[in-house]
Amino acid sequence: MAAHTKHPVSAPPAAPVREKTSHLLLRGWCIFVLAMALAGTGPIVALGQTGSTVLGLAIVVVSGTIWAVIRPRVQWPRLPWYALGYVAWATLSLFWTHWIGASVPTLALLLVTTAHAIFVGSVLTWRELVRAIASALKWILGLSLAFELWVSLLWGGPILPQFVRPDGPVDDPIVYWSRDNLFDGGRIQGVFGNSNALAYVALLGIIVFAIRIASRAPRRTALIGWTAVALFLFVRAGSATASVAAIAVLVVLATVLLMRTTTRAGERTRYYIAYAAVGIGGALAVWLGRDVVFTALGRSSDLTGRESIWMQVWERVQEHPVVGWGFSTPWIPTEPAFDGWIIDHGETVIQAHNMWLDVALQLGMVGVVLLAGAYLAFVWRSWFFAVDRPRWDLVADRPYSPVTLLPTLTGAVLLVQGIAESTPLLSWGWMFLVMFAFKIKQAPLLGRGPSEQRLVGEQGDLPAER
Repeated sequence: MAAHTKHPVSAPPAAPVREKTSHLLLRGWCIFVLAMALAGTGPIVALGQTGSTVLGLAIVVVSGTIWAVIRPRVQWPRLPWYALGYVAWATLSLFWTHWIGASVPTLALLLVTTAHAIFVGSVLTWRELVRAIASALKWILGLSLAFELWVSLLWGGPILPQFVRPDGPVDDPIVYWSRDNLFDGGRIQGVFGNSNALAYVALLGIIVFAIRIASRAPRRTALIGWTAVALFLFVRAGSATASVAAIAVLVVLATVLLMRTTTRAGERTRYYIAYAAVGIGGALAVWLGRDVVFTALGRSSDLTGRESIWMQVWERVQEHPVVGWGFSTPWIPTEPAFDGWIIDHGETVIQAHNMWLDVALQLGMVGVVLLAGAYLAFVWRSWFFAVDRPRWDLVADRPYSPVTLLPTLTGAVLLVQGIAESTPLLSWGWMFLVMFAFKIKQAPLLGRGPSEQRLVGEQGDLPAER
């Protein structure tokens, strides 16, 4: 005769595991840090140099306190050593810099950006990191669209930095924070005050939101809406180099997806050879036919005066080719060595508009080699992070995760941007390079390893992605 027992074999019912409030606050702070990095020059044009400096110092204090309290697990031997070597060489340049007044504050910015990259990468898992980046992008892109709407509907005309209304026509529209172009078809600039910066962040937004959608993240309808917002801002920013970067992203994405279909040894080799030939040939065709390409994109063949800037920078590079003149990223326009050196549209130029040439000027060939090593190591690891099937035991058919696409696609964006801009050397460009390089070395497999064991914060994505 069956008898009931008071000792069932199943576990008693319990409430589902929830994230702790402290971890929610931590992720919220990381979103804020990422948003500040993505904003680039936005805080400076909005708050001025003094206000942005105070905000930056406050962020450093809060992040340092959080790091000291939680002490995240970090495998210190597995750090992005080439990138840190570049930072160390930039620090050493204080001993021979020709513009110490520019080197000290910009070096402090580089150190803070590097530290925050490691901080965010160490306290968030891969999926949390992608979610945080997506949230930060929503804030920045949403603020950019809201700002342009406010300027057009309420302010009623162009606006100068720090919310100043111009008294009359300016010498060149480049000085405007926003040109009030939202409804007249012109290029918009968002909170950055720069159309190129807006275009690249919008392109990053398209990539991240698409990865979230492919990951079957919750609220996918809202993600589709945010993708449309990012695409609208990307088109209205009208950046020719960002358009080229978008093409590069599509080529890299197609290559990764093709590599994932291979099943036999040596099968990838043929694809590598074919894509190398196509890539080199395409790059040469774009450069040799740049008159046609950039005219079609609405730009001059010299990339809007960049070639003349490169020539002037190269002349100075040759004076100190090995160790450079000293670190300063960006160039401080009030520094006598930069003030009035190169003038474009009536304004002092604050970058070489090519990150490799900029590093050669500041840190010489030694700096170029270190930066090249940092990018080579990052591209190498991020590529195999994307194309290799996740495997840590005998199971050889685990599904790929869309999350693994983000580092290699971001690398494609930064490398193309670095041809005509120096901005990959600071703000979100440098932060994402160090952060992803650090994260790949710390956690080369999603959900595996010491830094990936906290899965509570990943409950938003469906199990099939894991």
